[in-house]
Amino acid sequence: MPKRFVLRAAAIAAASALVLAGAATSASAHVTVSSPDAKPGGYAKLVFRVPSESETAGTTKLVVTLPKDHPFASVGAQVKDGWKVQKTKEKLAAPVKVGDVTLTEEITTVTWTAVPGTAGVPPNDFDEFALSVGRLPEGVDSLSFPAVQTYSDGEVVKWEELAKDGADKPEHPAPALKLAAAITPVAATTAETKPDNVARTLGGAGLLVGLLGLGFGLRSRRAKP
Repeated sequence: MPKRFVLRAAAIAAASALVLAGAATSASAHVTVSSPDAKPGGYAKLVFRVPSESETAGTTKLVVTLPKDHPFASVGAQVKDGWKVQKTKEKLAAPVKVGDVTLTEEITTVTWTAVPGTAGVPPNDFDEFALSVGRLPEGVDSLSFPAVQTYSDGEVVKWEELAKDGADKPEHPAPALKLAAAITPVAATTAETKPDNVARTLGGAGLLVGLLGLGFGLRSRRAKP
C-alpha cells in the first residue's frame, strides 16, 4: 500500500473522529444535575450545571422545581455572590412522613436571580448552583428536577421534557439524577456524560488509526532498496 495513501487515510479518520467528538460535546450543553454523594435514604448535595448557550446574552435567572411526589424534609440552597435565592413552599394535601420527620408543607421550587448590575452567567460560559437535600427516597431509580432558565435578552428556556423508553432524546430534557444503592461520584452524574465518553472513544480511535498509518508509512519507507 503506498505511503501517501496510508497517511491520507489516517488523517481523514482522525479528522472525522474530532468532528464527531465536537458534535457530541455541543449536544450535551444544557442544564444538568449531578451529585457526589447521593444515595437512597440519605442526604445529598445536588449540583446544577447551567451553561449560557448564547453569543450575546447571559443567564440571569434559574428556577429549579423539586419532585412533588417525593418531598424533602430539608432543602438548603447555595448562597452565591451576585445572586439572590428564594424558596417557594406549598402546603401538602395530607401530612407526609420523611424519615423521622412529618411534613405538612414542602419546598417546591428554588430560584436564583442575578442581582441587577451583575453579569449573571456570561455568554458562552457556565456556572453551578447547589442544593443540600434530604432525605432522598428509597425504591426510586431516578429523580427529575425540571428547570427554567432566563436570559438577559428575555429568552426563556424550559428544561422540563422527560425522556421516554424507545423514543428519541428530547430537545430540552429535564435534569435527572439517577439513584443506586451504592452510588459513586462518577455514577451520580447524569446521562449527559455519555457524549463525553463517546468523544473520548472516537478521539482515541482516530489517534490509533493515525499511529498505525505512520507505522505503515515508515515500514514502507524502510523497505525501499
